Amino acid sequence: MERKRFECSALPSGWKREEVTRKSGLSAGKSDVYYYSPSGKKFRSKPQLARYLGNSMDLSSFDFRTGKMLISKLNKNRQRLRFDSANQVNGKPDLNTSLPVRQTASIFKQPVTKVTNHPNNKVKMDPQKAVEQPRQLFWEKKLTGLNAFDIAEEIIKTMDLPKGLQGVGPGCTDETLLSAIASALHTSSNPITGQLSAAVEKNPGVWLNTSQPLCKAFMVTDEDIRKQEELVQQVRKKLEEALMADMLAHAEESGKETDLVQDKEDDL
Repeated sequence: MERKRFECSALPSGWKREEVTRKSGLSAGKSDVYYYSPSGKKFRSKPQLARYLGNSMDLSSFDFRTGKMLISKLNKNRQRLRFDSANQVNGKPDLNTSLPVRQTASIFKQPVTKVTNHPNNKVKMDPQKAVEQPRQLFWEKKLTGLNAFDIAEEIIKTMDLPKGLQGVGPGCTDETLLSAIASALHTSSNPITGQLSAAVEKNPGVWLNTSQPLCKAFMVTDEDIRKQEELVQQVRKKLEEALMADMLAHAEESGKETDLVQDKEDDL
């Protein structure tokens, strides 16, 4: 392996960046990046670096791979901070979590009440004739392309939908279907059954039920529940193994740092 260590100007004084290039094996030519604090502590990932520095430095625009601050992200963060500060000054923090559903005006006739000061006037209104305000069709497609990122700025992998869930409507992908189901679970207290009408496949613009997600009618079987329980157990096991590995890595680094300090004291 070839090791190159340089001063990292994007981090505080004394920090160094090391690039290790692999010379053999299937990964020959690829490189790994590490950072060293002024005391010699080694960091293998951006989350470890962020935990160590804490609030002393903002690493949201820091590129762990190149060791530089990304100007585009830095400008976006500054604009966001200015926008958030302006909202805080005006006393209007952005706490809106509503989905991007456009509410259109009803084209149907609505009951009208005319109120005057005449004593013999009566208010006439038929609640049964009141029509619910229509919702925009296929609004879930606005969520296409939106992704969640972790602290290392890596895209979080989405879940795989069961084969029994099939989308309805023009250009309905698995990503759109997942967003539609998640939105329905978040905004509605009614059971999620999918589109029960068979005619929706021929003309979704006419027969689509806007209170249900963009998928065909489906049934959740006992086998589906059993598979989901097994998947949850597997994920919990992987999480337990990852936490144990991280704890052992921290213990090993702490032991090395203690040995380094002890060697320096012995030299003195």
